[in-house]
Amino acid sequence: MAPSDQRHEQALKLFLDARPELRETLDHLNPLLAQAKGETQAQYREERLHEAFEEEAERQRLFAWELTLQLTAASPEEYQAQRLEVHREVAEMAGMDWIEYCDLYGITP
Repeated sequence: MAPSDQRHEQALKLFLDARPELRETLDHLNPLLAQAKGETQAQYREERLHEAFEEEAERQRLFAWELTLQLTAASPEEYQAQRLEVHREVAEMAGMDWIEYCDLYGITP
């Protein structure tokens, strides 16, 4: 049950709403930088927002999808349950033993 695109968009909105200084920066990006990358201003802005989101997740020692769940879960308990569910899915897809996976990623099952 990886976070949906809709849920991720909601998390990005919440993330940005909580950071007026980031919104201000994103609203005043140099349009020449977007042009130099061959992107529209909206695409360039979106890319910078995603970078800031990833950086925040990394700062908190989370995967970006974990930050998405953290920002959109109704409660800390719901976040933990969803987080473990996704980690379990990842372990299964990787063909790893759950306990071994938990040890590798410092997860308390």
